[in-house]
Amino acid sequence: MARYTDASCRLCRRAGEKLFLKGERCMGPKCALTRRPVAPGMHGNGRRRRVSDYGLQLREKQKAKATYGVLEKQFRRYYDAASRQANTGFGLLMKLEQRLDNVVYRAGLAQSRAQARQLITHGHFGVNGKKVSIPSYSVRVDDFVKSIDAHEDSRVENASLPNWLTEKDGGVLVSAITTREQIETALNEQLIVEYYSR
Repeated sequence: MARYTDASCRLCRRAGEKLFLKGERCMGPKCALTRRPVAPGMHGNGRRRRVSDYGLQLREKQKAKATYGVLEKQFRRYYDAASRQANTGFGLLMKLEQRLDNVVYRAGLAQSRAQARQLITHGHFGVNGKKVSIPSYSVRVDDFVKSIDAHEDSRVENASLPNWLTEKDGGVLVSAITTREQIETALNEQLIVEYYSR
């Protein structure tokens, strides 16, 4: 299992906005972007150059990869699958939103996608009554996601369920397909499509 193991706060600093990769830490004063709002590296404080179109597209793709915790090869596979649909950009975001680790995070059962990924890998969640230990498992409509362990049922405070998830029997039910308006990430999927269609 490959995953990004370097400092995740520098990804937020590189993007220039909060990607909420650390859960509660991103909300408080300890957030790296709040303390050092410059790009990482020795030239981060220097004057900013104009970013080319390719640079904008690349940064948007890197931001999407960091937000969902996906590496390049898997992200490319999601894009190839989404390119067979009518709306490639929305199809890509929909495939990323249907990942099990994202559903656990959106349901408020974990503070971040990284924590959700770890809990799923350790076997704490099940889909339709069967234990699933693959964070990239793609959930479908009418799938029921629930914590297997009783001590893991605690929800994150102030977590609100999106419209496509409904609470049921201590877990969440995927009640509908998500729409673009319900996806809360500030991504411009058109730039990602332009990056891959060069």
